[in-house]
Amino acid sequence: MTKTLSQKTILLNPGHVSLDQWEDIYRGASAELDESSGYIAKVKASADTVARIVQKGEPVYGINTGFGKLANVRIEAQDLETLQRNIVLSHAAGVGEAMPVSVTRLMMALKLASLAQGASGIRLATLNLLAQMLQRNVIPVVPAQGSVGASGDLAPLSHMTAVMLGVGEVHGDDGKPVPAAQALQAAGLAPVVLGPKEGLALLNGTQFSTANALAGLFEAQRLFQTALVTGALSTDAAKGSDAPFDPRIHALRKHQGQIDTADALRSLLVGSIIRQSHLQGDERVQDPYCLRCQPQVMGACLDVLRSAANMLVTEANGVSDNPLIFPGVDGAADASLSGGNFHAEPVAFAADMIAMTVCEIGSIAERRIAMLVDPALSGLPAFLTPKPGLNSGFMIPQVTAAALVSENKQRAYPASVDSIPTSANQEDHVSMAAHGARRLLPMVENAMAVIAIEWLAAAQGCDFHAPLASSTTLEAARAMLRQQVPHLSDDRHFHPDIQSAIRLVHEGAVLQQLNGVVLPSVWA
Repeated sequence: MTKTLSQKTILLNPGHVSLDQWEDIYRGASAELDESSGYIAKVKASADTVARIVQKGEPVYGINTGFGKLANVRIEAQDLETLQRNIVLSHAAGVGEAMPVSVTRLMMALKLASLAQGASGIRLATLNLLAQMLQRNVIPVVPAQGSVGASGDLAPLSHMTAVMLGVGEVHGDDGKPVPAAQALQAAGLAPVVLGPKEGLALLNGTQFSTANALAGLFEAQRLFQTALVTGALSTDAAKGSDAPFDPRIHALRKHQGQIDTADALRSLLVGSIIRQSHLQGDERVQDPYCLRCQPQVMGACLDVLRSAANMLVTEANGVSDNPLIFPGVDGAADASLSGGNFHAEPVAFAADMIAMTVCEIGSIAERRIAMLVDPALSGLPAFLTPKPGLNSGFMIPQVTAAALVSENKQRAYPASVDSIPTSANQEDHVSMAAHGARRLLPMVENAMAVIAIEWLAAAQGCDFHAPLASSTTLEAARAMLRQQVPHLSDDRHFHPDIQSAIRLVHEGAVLQQLNGVVLPSVWA
């Protein structure tokens, strides 16, 4: 029997985890480190290196010194455990609503895979506690605001780490927060006393930003693919032409995303009787851009999403805390090197790219809705109602879509171009990756609602062409919607219809009814 995601376990090979595996974890799969990867020996070697550095007594940043602007302050050996506890508790200064549990779990898995590469100086027992928390569903309550994306995602990762100390709160099964110490005890786990370097290793890194960006990417792929289906259905609803999807056009321009998108749109429309009905005698010469330029707009979105995916899978498999530990080999000395891998600029750029694509996917879909409700452009009854005037039909759903698109336009402003100095100007340039990535899920929520409204409008438009039918694939999509939302003959309470369509888009339901049509993927 095939496992559901909640039953599935992903074996993490540190540094070599695929986007499909990260998505499975985001969607509920369990995760544990793959012992065959050899991570245990690497982690032990790294921890032993830290122990040797401590024994020498020389000042080394992050091990026996203060942090940030206080890096020049030497900490005595008897205070090293207190130092690590203090940095966690003092840095757990986030505010705002808690991260979604699915994103927090992903963040924990990302941190686990990063630490297991053996460059962070953490002990195996401490690493195992984080792993057991993830496996036993001890998920910290992590306030979502407070990181500027350098020096790492300090505040949110500190809230995660505080739970390992028995401090803070954990998401309860009933949705209510549970004290960390109580949750650990209930799970058969004990709080850890952090050793040298461990607190800094746990709270330094880009895992909060990366988890949010990956969540946005995963949902953006579902959004993109669903929008191809609703866009094709709108094309038939407006009796648009499929000539603009001819492969010869797109081969000349050579953009792969454009070529793949045109192929998908063409495949979705194959066999449409509606399309065949106006191949001859149609006085219209060209369709509006929202139909005709779908391959160019959506194809560009696909190329940008693919680029963002490549950046994020690299980041997800990297090590981004500081300093990094390099055990001495072949006579070389042990080394603790302080650099800047915690700076989340790559994640910030990727998040900005995803934000722009989400905005554009919603924007062109809203234009298709506006086209469908306008009889001068679509040839359909005004506002897609049989009795315009007495009924308002799709008048206000189009307004709702317009409002959502404009909200996303404001949110799409690049976060990466902003910076504000922190830590008394020691950290004088930051990435803003955290809120750049955190905005993505709300943006996708907005865009999915736009796509849901388009689905409703396009299905309604095709209803007016009966008995003519669209393609087998698009009729399956229309039938799925009609199981939840009947044809709109007269005005009724519209909100439940929209919510039903949104739920189906969220679930990716239409993507399960493609009848062999393969839609382009954001990643291989």
